[in-house]
Amino acid sequence: MANRENTKADPGNFFEDFHVGQEIIHPTPRTLTRGDVALYTALYGSRFAVQSSDAFAQRIGFKAAPVDDLLVFHVVFGKTVPDISLNAVANLGYADCRFGEPVFPGDTLSARSRVIGLKENSNARTGVVYVRTTGVNQDGRMVVEYVRWVMINKRRPSSPAPEPVIPDLPEAVAAADLMTPAGLDPGSYDRQLAGSAHVWDDYQPGEKIDHVGGMTVEEAEHMMAAHLYQNTARVHFDQHAARDSRFGRRIVYGGHVISIARALSFNGLANAFKVAAINGGRHVAPVFAGDTVYAWTEVLAVAEPAGPSDQISDQISGMGALRLRTVAAKDQPCGDFPGRDGDGKFDPSVVLELDYWVLLPRRT
Repeated sequence: MANRENTKADPGNFFEDFHVGQEIIHPTPRTLTRGDVALYTALYGSRFAVQSSDAFAQRIGFKAAPVDDLLVFHVVFGKTVPDISLNAVANLGYADCRFGEPVFPGDTLSARSRVIGLKENSNARTGVVYVRTTGVNQDGRMVVEYVRWVMINKRRPSSPAPEPVIPDLPEAVAAADLMTPAGLDPGSYDRQLAGSAHVWDDYQPGEKIDHVGGMTVEEAEHMMAAHLYQNTARVHFDQHAARDSRFGRRIVYGGHVISIARALSFNGLANAFKVAAINGGRHVAPVFAGDTVYAWTEVLAVAEPAGPSDQISDQISGMGALRLRTVAAKDQPCGDFPGRDGDGKFDPSVVLELDYWVLLPRRT
């Protein structure tokens, strides 16, 4: 029998291994290809025209069809898993996420993180780690940055608890800080080819959109998605380890649910071609293979974005932003389903609540 004392394999970090201010450079850089884009489309069926067609994207000023913003997010997220959440119980939420430089097939992404908060849970077996992660391209330009917090197992329950530090996070990314790609010409946006006549001017705060369709999660698909992002968290793959977990079975990566909800949102938000920011997100309950995900969206605010850096253009004429709240539920078609009861408690079927900004063309 082989010696079980393995000094070369990395067991991943436990809660005790983190400290506030810790800087982590994540291996390995990842070059995104057209094959990655095709597989992402196969997994979710997303139909947004700008990401689907080079010709469409070039018509409004992109050099080619950009990589879907959420694929960029997932790949950068996946870089962090071996260092941050290999021993996670669950990823709990996101905040203060902004998308920057567009990513195209052939670009290489890498990631670094800084620990900004720690808090041991009352059971003394787990703790919550807060990190701020930045993903950059091969030129060092920011493509996405975000805060997430994750529940991680302790190596030993008897280990002393650190002084709790909970970061002060903004409620939302300000509309003035949304980054809009330089050189776009929304006036050349073809709404007929995009699949919807509804533009920024047609949406009002308080409006709710039922996206109608549902998508059943298959075991092979959610595992393939996590592999695509090089997300190695055991809770998604290792059924033997999962039997001893809180849920007793493999959990679907929360980002998989976000991408399902985003793909479903095409029906009602077809011209919301770019995710500009994620203000906050909560994985309210786990999703497992066999669950069917439905989604609806509420318009929270309308705004005009402006670009704050030399990488991004000044305010773009013809472009508007919507702040959206998308709620995903499992095995519960949405309709007028509110997601919360009168006391603010989530319905048991709710699995995701996501607050984010998208960009749309305006009527010209």
